[in-house]
Amino acid sequence: MVGVVGGHQPPLHPRNDHVTGPAPSTAAEMVQRSRGEPDEHMAVERHLLTARLAHAERMGEMGWAEWDLQTGETTWSDQAYTIFGRAPGDGPIHLRDLPGHVEEDDRPDLDRLLWSVAHRAEGGETEFRIRRDGELRHLRAVLDPVVTGGRPAAVHGVVQDITCRRRAERIMSESRSKLLRVREQVAEEHDMSVALREAIMPGLGDTIDLPHARIAVRYVAAGVEPGLGGDWYDAVPLPDGRVLLAIGDVSGHGMPAISQMAQLRHALIGLAMTGHSPDRLLAWLNDLVLHRMPETTATSVVGHLDPATRMFTWGQAGHPAPILVRDGTATQLDPPAGVLLGATPDEPYELAGVELREGDLLLLFTDGLVERRTRDIDEGLALTMKAAALLRGDLDDGLDRLIEVIGGPNPEDDTCVLAIGVLG
Repeated sequence: MVGVVGGHQPPLHPRNDHVTGPAPSTAAEMVQRSRGEPDEHMAVERHLLTARLAHAERMGEMGWAEWDLQTGETTWSDQAYTIFGRAPGDGPIHLRDLPGHVEEDDRPDLDRLLWSVAHRAEGGETEFRIRRDGELRHLRAVLDPVVTGGRPAAVHGVVQDITCRRRAERIMSESRSKLLRVREQVAEEHDMSVALREAIMPGLGDTIDLPHARIAVRYVAAGVEPGLGGDWYDAVPLPDGRVLLAIGDVSGHGMPAISQMAQLRHALIGLAMTGHSPDRLLAWLNDLVLHRMPETTATSVVGHLDPATRMFTWGQAGHPAPILVRDGTATQLDPPAGVLLGATPDEPYELAGVELREGDLLLLFTDGLVERRTRDIDEGLALTMKAAALLRGDLDDGLDRLIEVIGGPNPEDDTCVLAIGVLG
């Protein structure tokens, strides 16, 4: 259906007619029909074409319009009325009145386009917004002049409702902005994590030379990001000549785990200066977690290495036992009794000891090394033992190879490895 002001248009097209006759196949037939001679099939085809065009308009949310600048006639397609939310009985909007139906902020652009088309015979396009049934709609109009005798005689236009497109673009833009903000937040947290890492464990990854021992460390954060989580280690000479060797893991992730890890590590360093045995140090750490870190648990191995006797005396709190590599054979040490920190105030921590020899390698590690969601922990431990048995020479390169052999960085948990090579 089309709406007309000041002129006549073809009759309404049928919606469900069927073509039963052949299409024109010769030039003569086409000429005959173009001369207006009666042809039932031509009328049917014309109606079908009109119906198809109307369907295409609806699918593309497009309507066409024609404004005759000489007679004032205005013709709209059915879809143009739908786009503007206008009843066909009200007739189409005259070209000069069109800006009055547009949002005020968009009128200058439309005015410039109308002037260009009507006075300079230059076509163009613009976007503007209208109110339809109380809703703001985004429209795009493409206008072209029809020039007769060197002057614009009419304006042909196509108007498309692009509200859905602009809404989708806005949603995508908002999503990109949110993603950018999340990335910025992650970057800030990452920078803070790196700064905390340097403050809490300076020189992480550096080789440590101690009397009769050489120590190498690897810390790999979850997801291969160079940040810091709840895993920690320490290797500190004590006033009496012994060396404190410790490793641990605080439950949880992010800044809370980092904060709790820092408290535990710093507390252990201070307590270790008393010279008390590892079992007593673990009991004190357990009290700290129970009374100062509610809803928190942690695991740890704490030991003393005596360089004079090469005796390693250690205790553990729910943590994987160290691996001893001797003469090319890797063995996991039998753990003494000890529950994880923060579990109960009543269970005692016991001690175990092993006398190390020149050439031995002691491996302390957190569970991120051996645990993966995709495999059993015993399988991860077996891979670690096999890889540890091959450690030779440079400990730094050896730890990199070990982590790679057992599956690379753990995507879901931090990994910390402390390797102690016993020297003569």
